[in-house]
Amino acid sequence: MVKMPHRRQRKYRNNIASQSHQRLFWAAVLTVTTIVLCLSTTGAISAKQPPTLTTVPELTAQTPVPPASRASAGGNQISLNGRTLAGAWLQQPGSSGQITTHLSDGALRQFIGVNFLSSNNPDRQPVEWFSSVTQPTVLTTRLQGGYRYLDITNFAQTAGWQIQANSNTLVIATPKSQIKNIRQSQQKATTPNTPFQSARIVLDLDQPVPWLVSQGLPIARPVDPKNPTPQTTTPPDTEWVVALDGIADPALLQRYAPQPTSPPNLLKQLPVPTVPNSLIRQIEIVNNRTIISLSVPFGMSPQIITLPEPNRLVIDLRPDALVQKDIAWAPGLRWRQQFVNLGTDRFPVVWLDVNPRQVGLTLKPIGIDTNNQTGTAPLMQMAAQSSAVAAINAGYFNRNNRLPLGAIRRDNQWLSGPILNRGAIAWDNSGQFYLSRLTLQETLVTPNNQKLPILFLNSGYVQSGIARYTPTWGPSYTPLTDNEIILVVQTDRVTNQLPGGKANETAIPIPRDGYLVTFRASAAASASQLPIGTAVSISNSTNSAEFNRYPHIMGAGPLLIQNNQIVLNAESEQFSKAFIRQRAIRSAICTTANNSLIIAAVHNRAGGLGPTLAEHAQIMNRLGCVNALNLDGGSSTSLYLGGQLLDRSPNTAARVHNGIGIFLQRL
Repeated sequence: MVKMPHRRQRKYRNNIASQSHQRLFWAAVLTVTTIVLCLSTTGAISAKQPPTLTTVPELTAQTPVPPASRASAGGNQISLNGRTLAGAWLQQPGSSGQITTHLSDGALRQFIGVNFLSSNNPDRQPVEWFSSVTQPTVLTTRLQGGYRYLDITNFAQTAGWQIQANSNTLVIATPKSQIKNIRQSQQKATTPNTPFQSARIVLDLDQPVPWLVSQGLPIARPVDPKNPTPQTTTPPDTEWVVALDGIADPALLQRYAPQPTSPPNLLKQLPVPTVPNSLIRQIEIVNNRTIISLSVPFGMSPQIITLPEPNRLVIDLRPDALVQKDIAWAPGLRWRQQFVNLGTDRFPVVWLDVNPRQVGLTLKPIGIDTNNQTGTAPLMQMAAQSSAVAAINAGYFNRNNRLPLGAIRRDNQWLSGPILNRGAIAWDNSGQFYLSRLTLQETLVTPNNQKLPILFLNSGYVQSGIARYTPTWGPSYTPLTDNEIILVVQTDRVTNQLPGGKANETAIPIPRDGYLVTFRASAAASASQLPIGTAVSISNSTNSAEFNRYPHIMGAGPLLIQNNQIVLNAESEQFSKAFIRQRAIRSAICTTANNSLIIAAVHNRAGGLGPTLAEHAQIMNRLGCVNALNLDGGSSTSLYLGGQLLDRSPNTAARVHNGIGIFLQRL
């Protein structure tokens, strides 16, 4: 969800008012299947049937309570008009004895549709929700347990909500509302192969309603029997879904109902008139919510605002939907977003500007389990599980076996070793950082000074040679290749030698007081030199002694900027040519001249695809980065803050293996 600057908002609203009497044209309806929205429950209501009302518990408005019951309450579940959602909340007694209710800002933005405006005071957040921009509502904030909570007590009373705490769940019921009309308009395209320059959909409402927007999947093009393999390079439209907690007028359901398919012998006799560039695919009611499915051309996204008097929800489809923000979210932490220009291309960038020297602020690698390196999860889940207030996806991993492919070091312990001399960032708890390319040299040493190089430590990267697996890998190791020879080492002595057999079949326990050494392919013959009983030791060092000074390291690559110079050399870090040429969504981490830290997500350029690695380096340079590292990108790119993803719809973000978490304790 995005928001306009104030000056642009006023101009934009005047345009909407002036266009309300213009000629509107209505899109033809496509024949589509019933959509499924990830946050709605099943059971769609037919457009020809009246909606069945869901019973909502009778609630009472917030009132003063007797002293005996004045206790804080909280939970991580919200029931909004009968739908159960994951969201953090608090209730506390106020100064006058009235219970005050606080929602995490992630829940307020995602489930209610509240726009956050730019601010310089982290204790007070101006918002917009069917209200004035020039005189916005300001909500007080507080940090607790990885979330920022906003006091919605007066906000909810003004909106007529009923709220009640029920164990772990905050039950919210909003007034019944209706979508009275839908109006559409389009601005003609000025470039070829573009359906329109911009488009607008205005929903007329009888009162403010909670709303949510989410991105769906690409929409399959209809197959023309005369040309089953059309030659087109334009990507297909994408489905976007707007859901409102209100009931659409029955006439709207009929207007946008899917049309029945005509029998083959009547196709020529009964032509169906159509209007090009249909935006609304379908409108239906699901559990007392109106679900609007949009067909959005490639390169465009919805920009949504709400307007009061009369109440309207305005959806603008445009190539530059991102709206500039600069929000002081917490002490030492700012949420920023804007376009960065490279020539004629405009790239939307969302980032967090972090002061690593802020008292109470720390950074650490995060994952599903620090004692088990197998597994992936959405970054939102990973960050919430670790109580991080903010996070970004970080290192590479194998999506098939869910194993790490690069350096992860936490509190001086290697969870996974580096590979291929790729870029990495190291840091300590005092706000010092170091970025460079990283190699770890480990050696297995015997009493007679026999030295065997260990190529990989706790890694899912497989090559011929010797690898080592410690208890931080997990309780066991399952061979990744056929016919490995595995040595069991306990208290610095070989205690067993085992055949690995076929890959991915037999799990071998890793001793808590030792480790496993596995010999792969041509290195297997070396295992015979280490019979049971042989005393062994491990020596290790990094290619740069500077890395040894830091307790935390995260590897990814390629390195983009070093000492204010672009040093991109993806070939030397052994990235493929296809990866280097690819235009994709990307993540990055960098340090700046004023010693702040930036974690950033760069998405598709306005009207096109994401940046190349070279463009990515230039973008980070434009943001003021002195040292910068590219992180895993594409569908992995996720920027998390206080229970929400800032840069994309959660349902479009892939599961990841690890991330960098920001922890903030309010002192």
